[in-house]
Amino acid sequence: MSIDSTVIDTPVGPLSILAGPDGAVRAAGFTPAPENLLPLVHPSLRGALRHRTDLGPVTVAVRSYLDGDLTAIDGVPVRQHSGGAFMTHAWEVLREVKPGDPVTYTGFAGLAGRPAAVRAAAAACARNAAALFVPCHRVLRTDGTLGGYRWGLDVKEWLLGHERRLTAS
Repeated sequence: MSIDSTVIDTPVGPLSILAGPDGAVRAAGFTPAPENLLPLVHPSLRGALRHRTDLGPVTVAVRSYLDGDLTAIDGVPVRQHSGGAFMTHAWEVLREVKPGDPVTYTGFAGLAGRPAAVRAAAAACARNAAALFVPCHRVLRTDGTLGGYRWGLDVKEWLLGHERRLTAS
């Protein structure tokens, strides 16, 4: 099996994406080197990297998101391996958090059906390999501050600002 990779320039830096032969995103992150994402992909979903200049619908969705269609990434299939039912469910719930309407870790735990599992909700964000497509950047600390983000707080802040600007009306 091979995994297609590409790098898309964004206002906040390069976004590398890995997608399987089924077209589903396996990993994505704000790094110029797609090979840096491979350790985030479960061994059962890995393959030899094959660079592509364009990943078809995935590339179109990212460019549309950057151009202002914040829901363009919602339809992109994502395939991650979590090792647990809660983590898989939490990632699905994250995809339902609307742009411009971030939630707290406590709120995210509640949306995932386990209001007391705030640490498990935070772990779902930390273990998410498909940044942007599974928008863990939309989860904030209880006091409304940014908290952590694998790709840097400057990236998280830009993504939230981009979404806030386009949804404020």
